[in-house]
Amino acid sequence: MKESAIKKIGIGASTPRKEDYRLLTGQGQFSDDYYLEGQVYAIMVRSPHSHAKIVSINTSVAKKLPGVLAVLIGQDMMDDGLKNIPHTPFGLGTADISIENQDGTPIRISPHYSIALERVRYVGEVVAVVVANSVEIAKDGVELVEVEYDILQSVTNTSEAAEPSAPLLWDQFDSNVCLDAVLGDSIKAAKIFDHAEYVVKFDTVVQRVTAVPMEPRSSLAKYDPNTNKYIVYTCSSGAVRVKNDLAIVLGVPPDCVRVVTGDVGGHFGARGMLDAECVIVTWAARKTGRPVKWTSDRSEGFLSDYQGRDLTVSVELALDNVGNFLAMRGKNISNLGAYTVSFQPLQKGVEIMTSVYQIPVVDFHVQAVISNTPPTRPYRSAGRPEVMYVMERLIDLAAFDYGFDRVDLRRRNLIPPERLPFKNPFGMIYDNGRYQEAMDLALRMSDWDNFENRRQEAVTRGKCLGIGVSNYIDTGTGAPRERAEIKVQADGNVDVIIGTVSTGQGHETSFAQLLTEWLNVPIDNVRILTGDTAFVKVGGGTHSGRGMRMASIVIWNCVQEIIDKGRKITSLTINCNLDDVIFEDGRFICKETEQSISLFELAAAFELRKDWPNDLKDGLFSISDITNNTPAFSYGSHVCEVEIDPDLGTLIISGYTAVDDVGLAINPMIVDGQTHGGIVQGVGQALMEQCFYDSVTGQLLSGSLMDYAIPRADSFPFFTTAISEVASISHPIGVRPGGEGGTTPALGVVINAITHALSGYGVRHVEMPATPERIVKAIYRK
Repeated sequence: MKESAIKKIGIGASTPRKEDYRLLTGQGQFSDDYYLEGQVYAIMVRSPHSHAKIVSINTSVAKKLPGVLAVLIGQDMMDDGLKNIPHTPFGLGTADISIENQDGTPIRISPHYSIALERVRYVGEVVAVVVANSVEIAKDGVELVEVEYDILQSVTNTSEAAEPSAPLLWDQFDSNVCLDAVLGDSIKAAKIFDHAEYVVKFDTVVQRVTAVPMEPRSSLAKYDPNTNKYIVYTCSSGAVRVKNDLAIVLGVPPDCVRVVTGDVGGHFGARGMLDAECVIVTWAARKTGRPVKWTSDRSEGFLSDYQGRDLTVSVELALDNVGNFLAMRGKNISNLGAYTVSFQPLQKGVEIMTSVYQIPVVDFHVQAVISNTPPTRPYRSAGRPEVMYVMERLIDLAAFDYGFDRVDLRRRNLIPPERLPFKNPFGMIYDNGRYQEAMDLALRMSDWDNFENRRQEAVTRGKCLGIGVSNYIDTGTGAPRERAEIKVQADGNVDVIIGTVSTGQGHETSFAQLLTEWLNVPIDNVRILTGDTAFVKVGGGTHSGRGMRMASIVIWNCVQEIIDKGRKITSLTINCNLDDVIFEDGRFICKETEQSISLFELAAAFELRKDWPNDLKDGLFSISDITNNTPAFSYGSHVCEVEIDPDLGTLIISGYTAVDDVGLAINPMIVDGQTHGGIVQGVGQALMEQCFYDSVTGQLLSGSLMDYAIPRADSFPFFTTAISEVASISHPIGVRPGGEGGTTPALGVVINAITHALSGYGVRHVEMPATPERIVKAIYRK
């Protein structure tokens, strides 16, 4: 490939994705595609009750069914010495801000059983597993397992779970409240609110949703009794974490577990941690002596996947007479589900509750509660869409209640560039950015100033047109450790071993573009090797916008060492003074003689000699292993325009504009694709998605795609997008998170547009999901 062509597909180029041909021609290998000779199948027996004591489990009839190999329960697992699923509820790295119980008591952490013991705590919790020669036989076996329950009172509602009178999920706790903290300055905030010219109040529930990845969860495990080693094929966001956690549960050294993650059909948070079913099939493989596979069906996924959001908020904003934000106070209650898997959505949200605005004083009460629902964990953007929604709705409500212009109110309070880096009242230090420029660009691109003309035209058709704007900031930290191993091979390829697994983000392309840019090698000659702990030793996985942010650092470090080694090897190979050797356009050049050798020629020449100095014996090879806890902040501004039929409550999105700053955009096309997907997920929550539980029985009422609505491609117009590239000063090459910005502002901007469209009816707010029924009720006050 010519040098000019190589340069055109490096950093900043919208290079077509290398992996797409393989995936589009059916050559991808997802978890359920793996097959091992002699494999058998597991089907889970799941609780039909949201809260009940397990009186007895009779497995004798199921065990006699021909083809059934084993029927296992939680006590069997305990008898075998398996441990509970280990979690890091506040993340793997250093917390951005400290959150502790206000009374000084320890934060309550529940155990997480792979199979329920003595009590079930949500509908769908595993109480037994049937292993059989076929899926059909295993399903028949499940029907023969007899479980006697003593049904208990349940609680699924977040606010109700926090009440002292709520039924307790765990006998060792005297309350369902696991975390009860205060942040900010309550005394100063109270004084400000007492004297504020205007106070706007907002109570809302950011409803529970689930990820619905295209690929359901699946695990296949094999045990070798001769070596006491396991191999597990499973969909995950990072094979290394699954390996380490499985080793803890099984009570074996990490080297006894190999985890393989192939292609992954979507993540969004549902695959970020070890799940119970992966533990169960791995253990069942040891118990039966056969490879065991389990694959979730879609309804099973609705019952048992890790879920997201579920935040109840009551908040107030104080303003002076011209609209300056003075203080903010409120209460956030996060619903953790039945197990304390993660506090991160609560923590990661509240720490940037003030968004990109200058709000000097805050006073917040935050709680995390357990309830009779599946566990929640970070779902795309982990807590930030919830609080951005609250902040942006507050601003529009202030404009609605007191007559401010929505745009002017935002512009007045945005943090100006000269105040950055900026420490917000929760202690988070924003790096740098141009928040107002992003909003102004979004307004221009959406033709905001001519909206009134479009509105008048809609009126002639009996429609209500509305437009909304939403600014946001997003912070990504995630697992702080990442490692890359890079080897320039004599056969003309560059191999990159890295622990960050692609779950649809296009890493095979974008990571390769870094090598194309920095080493001037053809992109097709870069092989990204990941997802198999046989060779991947360290890896934080894909989450929290950390993929490119962390990978670019370790790849850059490796490249610098390879170039340094290459200069030394060149010096010895062509007899040139080391100081005269430079690397340029993929070649090592001796400035004095103008003699040169390409990177791959040098790799081949290296193989011909064996008498290299000790520091060069591994050739053009480098390892970079870093730990980086520094947060990075992406930001932007979105504008949404909606058209509503006031008689039916139906809605179409007539326009959507997104301006997102991701710092240095390695592949703008891939960034745009991530933005498109993020917008769709956010709009889905704003308009239609909800995990709905019966308030008395705790039964899931949205357990299939017939009941749980997700947006379709024909629900949207073509998006108008722009990427702002203000290099982050907190990252060595300026990269910011880029995979979650589409979702973060989408909730707020859609509801802002809807309420603007309905403002003529005096509608102040419509709760999510803003279904046609809710819209009609808002109009007619029913």
